[in-house]
Amino acid sequence: MDERLSDTCLAARVATLGDRRAFDRLVRKYQSRLRRFFLGQTLGDAQLSDDLAQDTFVKAWQGLQGFRGLSSFSTWLFRIAWRVLYDYSRSHRPTSDIDAAAVSRRAARATDAGLSLDICRALALLRPEERVCITLQLIDGQPINKIAEITGMPQNTVKSHLRRGKERLADYLRKNGYDK
Repeated sequence: MDERLSDTCLAARVATLGDRRAFDRLVRKYQSRLRRFFLGQTLGDAQLSDDLAQDTFVKAWQGLQGFRGLSSFSTWLFRIAWRVLYDYSRSHRPTSDIDAAAVSRRAARATDAGLSLDICRALALLRPEERVCITLQLIDGQPINKIAEITGMPQNTVKSHLRRGKERLADYLRKNGYDK
């Protein structure tokens, strides 16, 4: 069975019958991808990533009647994740004088999640829009058109964020001893 069709069938079972087992299958299928996405956005904060992923699945469960199948389930789910992240970021805006030690501690925790300290530090230098585009493309493997759907940004804006983000990442890594 086609993966998209399978997800759509599972989502329909949840929406129409309240089938918790079908939803559990969707959660198991997407929880790692969603957690990876949030780890990239939170610079490796595993606890916060888990909390944001849980919020995303709760909102997905509550809103599944609104899923029309016009896009893939994963695009719909990541669109919810983007909104959860956006809402979290708005309510927890960092001050302009971010404590470097706090960033280092968060980045060090990322090592446990499989991200290197240097990559986390490099990601911390990116603007949030660049970081989400980079994370969705390089870590989750999303194509530009899907990133545009998830974030609500025009494709050319996504391309610009990717280009600038990759340039900043490459510059940081070169300055810290990594070869091309």
